[in-house]
Amino acid sequence: MISDNIKPSRQKETISDTNATGANSDTNATNNASSPMRSPSTSQPVLPQAADTAASTGTKPWLVLSHVHKQYSNAVSPVLQDVSLEIGQGEFCCILGKSGCGKSTLLRCIAGFEPFTGQISLEGKVQSKPNPDIIMVFQDFNQLFAWKTVRQNMLCAIKYNDRVTNKEESVALGYQLLKMVGLESYLDYYPHQLSGGMKQRAAIARALALRPKIMLMDEPFASLDAITRKHLQQELISLTAQTGTTVLFVTHNIQEALTLGDRLLVLAQGGQVVFNEPNSLPRPVKPSTPGFSEVWNQLSAMLDQ
Repeated sequence: MISDNIKPSRQKETISDTNATGANSDTNATNNASSPMRSPSTSQPVLPQAADTAASTGTKPWLVLSHVHKQYSNAVSPVLQDVSLEIGQGEFCCILGKSGCGKSTLLRCIAGFEPFTGQISLEGKVQSKPNPDIIMVFQDFNQLFAWKTVRQNMLCAIKYNDRVTNKEESVALGYQLLKMVGLESYLDYYPHQLSGGMKQRAAIARALALRPKIMLMDEPFASLDAITRKHLQQELISLTAQTGTTVLFVTHNIQEALTLGDRLLVLAQGGQVVFNEPNSLPRPVKPSTPGFSEVWNQLSAMLDQ
């Protein structure tokens, strides 16, 4: 338990994340001056909200898992055992655990990709198959359509956002989201011309364009360098706060979990929940935050068991 006193295509060179910070340079702006997704003259659409009502972070059970159990036919023991938990609307839940403890399987069950016993419900409706309200972002950088540009990848997703009713709104929304992740000057680049961090930014923006109620993220920053990871963590906090999206985020990194999470969940080997509490460390969370070291050590001890 956390101590009570803790308040918890034209050819271009591949672009690095460092270069991406200069995305508004004159050169890049010139290259994309004719882009129909640049600075639309019409008023910007409202960002795609995760629900029709404003998010009420953690105020009531919204995503509910009841006695979820998963065992593969060729396995001796289950990968998930009697997992029961409640996630509030707009909450950011970080899931920690050793490799093989069922973290990714838990996300796949929620996404409807894996059969299981027990029950998963969203807003009181039982979930048993893939649902467009629940989107998954993977660790693999190659999530974008390789044969489409960044702009085209965005527009493909926006087609399925029922709040966007015409092409003009689609173009404006795509530009707005890409600007939020610093890619507004890379609209005509193909995925192979982007760095890993930029691909993940585009994948996150594309996922949010669908207006998901829940975004499942399976170690999306694990393969990135420390500087890029830190930048994307801050962008993700800002993006999900603005859109009200509920996030379940798998990570092996305790510091990342404490930085991002409103709620912290620890799975033990065999897929049992051994810790499920709000993160009450004051935001923004840094290693210098009072109580950080104590909470880090407590979580580390759980993971070492």
